[in-house]
This record gives sequence, structure tokens and C-alpha cells, in this order.
Amino acid sequence: MSKIKEKALGAAEKKAAYGPDLDLSSFKHKAGKHAYKADLAGIPEAEKAGMADAGMILSGEKRTGSYIQMDHSPVHCSVREEGVEILPTMEALKKYKGLKDYWWKAVDVGADKYTARTELDFHNGYFIRAAKGVKSLFPVQACLYLSEEDISQNVHNIVIVEENAELHIITGCTTAPHLERALHIGVSEFYIKRGATLTFTMIHNWGEEVAVRPRTAVWVEEGGTYLSNYVCMKPARSLQMAPAIRLMGEGAVTRLNTILVARKGSEMDVGGSVHLEAAGTRAEIISRTISTGGNIIARGLLVGYEPGVRAHLECNGLMLAESGNIRAIPELDGRVAGVEMSHEAAVGKISQEEIEYLMARGISEAEATALIVRGFLNVEMEGLPAELKQEIDRVIAESGKSLM
Repeated sequence: MSKIKEKALGAAEKKAAYGPDLDLSSFKHKAGKHAYKADLAGIPEAEKAGMADAGMILSGEKRTGSYIQMDHSPVHCSVREEGVEILPTMEALKKYKGLKDYWWKAVDVGADKYTARTELDFHNGYFIRAAKGVKSLFPVQACLYLSEEDISQNVHNIVIVEENAELHIITGCTTAPHLERALHIGVSEFYIKRGATLTFTMIHNWGEEVAVRPRTAVWVEEGGTYLSNYVCMKPARSLQMAPAIRLMGEGAVTRLNTILVARKGSEMDVGGSVHLEAAGTRAEIISRTISTGGNIIARGLLVGYEPGVRAHLECNGLMLAESGNIRAIPELDGRVAGVEMSHEAAVGKISQEEIEYLMARGISEAEATALIVRGFLNVEMEGLPAELKQEIDRVIAESGKSLM
């Protein structure tokens, strides 16, 4: 038995350090097989709408490559640009002899029972690599789709951006219209090499009874940049995620943007941590959360290890219902003298004075409220291609309408 497998067995029932626990035995281990589609046009019409709402372009236009997995089956994998590689992770493990320098290196397989489940009951995922010096023109898109009731989808993703390369990835996670309850566990390990840049955008479009457990870690080397944009504005029963970023090399930079809406019945525990381990590193964590009756815990942790590192944390929450709650937990941890870290947090409701001001200019109360909400959600997302920025703006605008 491998040491990884042995450690996973030891952690099989270990609870997560935060958020609500789940009974994994209540979800199915097996799933029916879906046929592979060499052409994106072969994706069934019933699935296309949900994928489009999660940012997927099923024509493949203005995309460097595409990966789609339905339940446990990779159903499409293609690449259009030289120097960018996309594979199901099972194939990548065979091709690169176990990915020994990357597999379970950034994420601890024994962290909790969700990481352990992904190792012990592994359902593929994506492997994406940008070769040294490659500057991708368009984003790579990846979709993780759930269609079978009560299924558990346990994926392990690996992303490697080689030295001085630049890559954009958009991941759209969604469910079939008929699906009510399922579990998605996603382990993701990102490695940004010296001078490289990764912009990673994740749009979640889950069903109302779906539980989601991402486990993500990012290693950024000297002069590297990691930009993360996370958008979840549709219902989900239970969401628990806290990506951990290590700025390991001098001058490494990261920015985490989160836009999150919790509707009635939703429990969302979302955060992120950044460890500034080298001189000249910089970090920013920005979150905008809205409760329309659901419960949100918004976490953020900055840890400074070197004098002169700079970081800022901003958590703003907006209550749009009498029920539900938002709890902001910003944390700063300075390990040496001379770190420069700050935070601000605010939770409140829409000001009646703001609404009345807009209504006095001929706007209805509903329109005024919607305008204020859209302004609240307006977070500047750096490093995005124009087409991808427009797509995210569309998703936010369409979802924002439904809040009203």
C-alpha cells in the first residue's frame, strides 16, 4: 500500500476544521458511464443551457481548449493552441508516471475526510499545463457537471504554469435541471512557476440541494502571479471552501475576488488564506457577500513572514432579508516586525436614504434596489481577457435580476 493511500485511510473519517459536516455514506459511489464526444456540438441540448450559464462556450470559439466531465466520465477534451496541454488526470498520471512532483504535494491527502475520499474513490478531473514561455491567447474552459441523483463526484485537478508562461482558466461547475441532491468534492493543486501568471475564474451554478467541498492549494514561485475570481450566485445547500495560497518566491503576487449569494436554506462557509513567505510578496483578498435568507461565514487570513510584505483583506456583506446571517472573520497574523497588513469588514443592509435618493430621480423602488445591489457586486477583476470579463458581467447581471 502506498503512503498516500495509507494516510488517506487514516483520515477517512476526519472532520473538516470548519463548516458543517456531511454524511458521505448517504451519497452513491458509482455512476453510469457517459459517452465521449469528440466534438463539442455533440453535447446534448439538455445540458447546454446549464453549462452556458456557468460560463462555457460550447462552440469552443475564443477558447484555447476545453474539458468537460459529466459525473465520473470525461466526455470531451480538446486543445487548440500549441504549448497548452489538457488531459483527464487519470491519463496524466499514466503519461507522467504518477506526477510525483505534484500529486498530493500542495494539498494534504490527510487534511480531512473529503480529501481522503478523493484519494480512495477517485473520479478523474482535469490536468492543465502551459509550457515554458507560452502566452495563451484565449482561456481554457473546464466544466464539471452533475447529472445523476445522490451521486458523489470526487475529482482531483492539477494545473501547472511553467516559467514565464501565462494562462487563463474558466471553470464552470453546474448540475442537470432535474437533479436535486448530490455531492461535489474537488481537490485542486496549482503550481505557478517563476515569472508565470495564472488567472483562474470559477463560476458555480449548482442545484438547491447540492453540497460542495472544494479543497484548493496554490504554490507561487518568484515573480509569479495568481489571480482568482470566484462567483456563486445560484442556490446550493452547503458550500465549504478555503483555498490556501503560498507566496513562496520573492515578488510573488496574489489577488482573490469572491462574489457570493446565499439564498434561504443555504449554508456557505467560504474564505481563503495567503501565506506571504518571501520578500516583496503582495496579497489582496476581496469578498462581496449577499444573504437573501441564507447563512454565510466569510473568512480571510493573511500571514506575513518577512518584513515589508504587503497585504489587505476586505470583507463586505449585504443583508437583503430579515432571516439569514453573515459573519465576517478577517484575520491578520504577523510573524515578524515590519509586515504591512490591513483589513476592513462591514455587514449591513441597503440604506433607505440611498433608495429614496434614486426614487426621487424617477426610479422605482425595485429598480433602485437592483441598481444598488449591482454596484455592491462590482468588483474589479484584474487580468481577464475582454471576452471573459464580459461573460462574468453577464452571469452577475442575470443572477442579480433574480435576487429582486
